[in-house]
Amino acid sequence: MLRIAVPNKGSLSGPAAAMLHEAGYRQRTDAKELVILDDANEVQFFFLRPRDIAVYVGSGKLDIGITGRDLLLDSAAAAEEVLQLGFARSTFHFAGTPGTAGAVQDLDGVTIATSYPGVVEKHLAEHGVHAGGIVRLHGAVETALELGVAQVIADVVETGTTLANLGLQIIGEPIMESEGIVIRPAGADTTDERAQRFLRRLQSVLVARSYVLMDYDIRMEGVEAAVALTPGLESPTVSPLHKKGWAAVRAMVPADQAQSIMDELVTVGARAILVTRIHACRI
Repeated sequence: MLRIAVPNKGSLSGPAAAMLHEAGYRQRTDAKELVILDDANEVQFFFLRPRDIAVYVGSGKLDIGITGRDLLLDSAAAAEEVLQLGFARSTFHFAGTPGTAGAVQDLDGVTIATSYPGVVEKHLAEHGVHAGGIVRLHGAVETALELGVAQVIADVVETGTTLANLGLQIIGEPIMESEGIVIRPAGADTTDERAQRFLRRLQSVLVARSYVLMDYDIRMEGVEAAVALTPGLESPTVSPLHKKGWAAVRAMVPADQAQSIMDELVTVGARAILVTRIHACRI
């Protein structure tokens, strides 16, 4: 039985549950459920605090976990990232009042407030910077500046609008980019078929979300030009139509480019262009 940790709340929880559902796994119907068994897929899901998942997986008590890269790095757990999931993306920055600092090198001797001390300490060490102190907070870290608890904060920054409204500015380059990821114990057996099946399913969901199937008809003399626009993952399927001199083409194309590709296909003579969503696949 594969034992998998899933976030029980927060920005990771909903997208993780949706992805697992699309991958064919049973998910809980009651938020109070802490453990559910998916006998059909030989999986047991444990719903845990996102911040604790890396610790459980790193200890080897659980085989796989879904968490954030920020939480993995902050935990310093003996776990490793194996798959990026593309949701709950965030960027971490230092910030402070104008004139406090211009780059990470200016933070020597400065007190920093953050909810991610592990991430901050690692980043500072990489740049040879020794902070005057790191204050760990669990709430809105911006308040630390107003109350004089710290001179600089390190937190998630999306647009910078909130910081600007508070009279703060970003300091230096991003500390890190985070998103939802799949983790496993460091040095885990990479040939475990149960774990590989789980990863294949999630990878297939990512592909199904990113691509669509495109079908169209085109005269034989236009096939090469059309196929150049829709090369597919390996190669498109080209079949002769009952109507002499015409062919039907099917290919996978990036979903976010589908409309522009259809426009280009029209210019090379394609007709009856149809787009279909992919619900499941194996690549």
